[in-house]
Amino acid sequence: MHKSQRAVALALSALGVAAGMVSVAAPAEAATTPSGACGSGYYQIDHHALGSVADVYLFYNGSSNCAVTWVRSPNGTRTYDLRVNIERQSDLKEAADGGYYNYYAGPAKLSAANTCISWGGSAEGIRWASGWEHCG
Repeated sequence: MHKSQRAVALALSALGVAAGMVSVAAPAEAATTPSGACGSGYYQIDHHALGSVADVYLFYNGSSNCAVTWVRSPNGTRTYDLRVNIERQSDLKEAADGGYYNYYAGPAKLSAANTCISWGGSAEGIRWASGWEHCG
């Protein structure tokens, strides 16, 4: 074999091995509570109502914040225009999620130790955002 053919054969072999190592993750189960969307270790530190449609919840685990916009009375068939975001004051980095969901938007997670955050969300055109707060 020539050097170029050998290189191609080795590259294809490596690709085959790599392809065999790729796995497809099963879809995550939907959370049944706002805190469940963030995962274990987070505790609620704030929330804000978005009219009668939804609430934005803010959680913290000692170093990271997590926010979720949660529909109050979902029926499982209606799709809501939901958004959630957290922004870190120290460098203006943002974590956000939004779209047309049946139950909730998020979780939006952002490391925020030793800085202030702004957080908020929207539901069906009702928007809300905090000022810089929860500094720590």
